This record gives sequence, structure tokens and C-alpha cells, in this order.
Amino acid sequence: MRSHLKLPAAAVSAVLALATLTACGGDSSSAGSGGKVKIMVGGLDKVIYLPAMLTQKLGYFTDEGLDIQLLTEPAGVQATTSLVSGDVQGVVGFYDHTLDLQVKGKQVESVVQFSHASGEVEVVSNKAAAEITSAKDFKGKKLGVTGLGSSTDFLTKYLAVKNGVKTDEFSTVAVGAGQTFISALQQNSIQGGMTTDPTVAQILDKKLGKVLIDMRTPEGSKAALGGPYPSSSLYMNTDWVNNSKETVQKLANAFVKTLKWMAAHSPEEIAAKMPTDYAQGGDGLYAKAIESTLPMFTTDGVMPAEGPETVERVLRAFNPNLKDAKVDLSKTFTTEFVDKAK
Repeated sequence: MRSHLKLPAAAVSAVLALATLTACGGDSSSAGSGGKVKIMVGGLDKVIYLPAMLTQKLGYFTDEGLDIQLLTEPAGVQATTSLVSGDVQGVVGFYDHTLDLQVKGKQVESVVQFSHASGEVEVVSNKAAAEITSAKDFKGKKLGVTGLGSSTDFLTKYLAVKNGVKTDEFSTVAVGAGQTFISALQQNSIQGGMTTDPTVAQILDKKLGKVLIDMRTPEGSKAALGGPYPSSSLYMNTDWVNNSKETVQKLANAFVKTLKWMAAHSPEEIAAKMPTDYAQGGDGLYAKAIESTLPMFTTDGVMPAEGPETVERVLRAFNPNLKDAKVDLSKTFTTEFVDKAK
């Protein structure tokens, strides 16, 4: 029962060849059968997508008899491209892409909702802090996002429009996350931008900038966006979900188990389970980054009430594709599998 309430590219093949963060192998011809699934993550080392790697490290995929290959892309929009082109069966990325894709004729749905807040942070460089004191000051500025057409791009544009700044009055610059974002901020290629932990924690630790808008908690997201903002999720092509229900149920079981484990353990215990190279700023700083972001996560994988409506309202505020389009929110997510997992 349903709850009531992105084109092939040569770059994709290159990333698939280079990405080696896998649970187990599995060629594309057998992907999706016998429990073999490829999942593209919009940045495996981002804390907002932490459940993907953590589930692997906890052994929950294996417990469910799944053969999972985790791949990584620097931005959610690129991860979505991999799904649409058929290179992967699932994406761990932002739920808002399901709405954007629906109006483009692609039926994609969230099957496990990891979060009820965006987890994003708008930061400004120390050099620009005096002139950017709110989103009203975005006019004429260059602001970093992970990728053009990404959820950070979506949210930056919404915050601008909400505060009286038109989308053509400032520039969004694709700078990725981590060191590329930090370098752009240091070199003044951007005056601010939207990013997540652990990048935020590193910027603050290095004293390179300050937090302007914090959406890592439900309260912060509501203040900035007007309601709960479901973001990180596992989303898949609806046809694939309908034809692979047993596998999707196993995925839901594994991820919900991880969300419950996260709720019962400390940031330090969570950090200890993750790959050591994720803690680029040191173990202590990484644990602090996890602690700052933990409030965004659900404990049961269920879509938060009124969350889809908030996302639709945010996207309609600036996205011409959605402005006058009809969106069937009931087709953008399902609670069928997480309900059974509980």
C-alpha cells in the first residue's frame, strides 16, 4: 500500500570504473537478480549519506543475503543520471529528485527515507561574512553548490527567492564538497555556499568561514524551509521496485536496522565503524561532524508527515519545470517496505 498522504554519459562509465568502494562485486548483467544491486551515492563520505556505508560496515546487507555494490558520485544530480541511464538500480540521494524527475516523465520513488531535515548548511567565508548576513545578501555573489541541478542548487535558489533575490541575480558554482569546496572558499572563487558535514566541521575548525543557515536539525530546516524537509533517501525506479519487491524489502530491512542502530549509539561509536579516510580532519572532528548531523535522521525510514508537501512548495518557488506542472506526490515515495521492516 502506498502512503497517502536523471541520460547516459561517458563520465558515468568512467566513475563506475573508478569507484572501488564495494561490498561485493557483481557484473551489470546480473545486477538486480539474486540479490545483487548497484547503488550510487551522492558522496559516500558525506555524513548525510552515512547510512549507506554504515549498513555495509555493520554487515546488515550480508545478513539479508544481499550482494551490494556501493558507488560514489560527488553530487546527487550525477547519481540520478546513473539511475536514469540504467547503470545502477538505486541511489542514495535527496528525495526532491523524485519530483523533478516525475515532471520529466520518469517515475522514481523513495523506498527508505533516511531523514526529516535537509542536513545542509549555508556557510560564508570570513572575508565575505560582513556583507552576507542573510540570504537577502545573495545578490551579486558566487555561491558554491555540489553540482548544477543538485539539491544544494535547488535549496540555494529557494533561499534566495524566499528572501527577495531572483535566481538570475547571483551565480551558483559547482565546486563539489570536501577539499574542492574548501579551496574555492579560500581562493574567493565563491563567497559562500551550501555543503554538509564533514566539510562544515573542517571549515569551522580551520576558521575559514562561519555558518549562515543551519538546516541539520528538523527545527533548523523548518525555520529555513517552512516545514520538515525529507532529504537523504534510497530512491529507485518504480518499475524496478515493483518487479523486485523481495530485494527491495531486504534493502529496507537492512537500512531500517541501521537507522535504529544509529539512534542507540554515540557519534564516537558510529565514527569508529566508518572507513578511516572519512575522518580527514581527525577522529574527534569527524565524530563532532556526525553529532551535528545526527538530528536529521529518522529512526524508522518512514516519510515524515507533510514532508513531500514542503519539498513540492520549495521546488515550485523557483523551478520553472514544476511551477505549473501537476505532481502526484503519492507516486514519489512508498512506505510499503519500511512498514514491514518495522
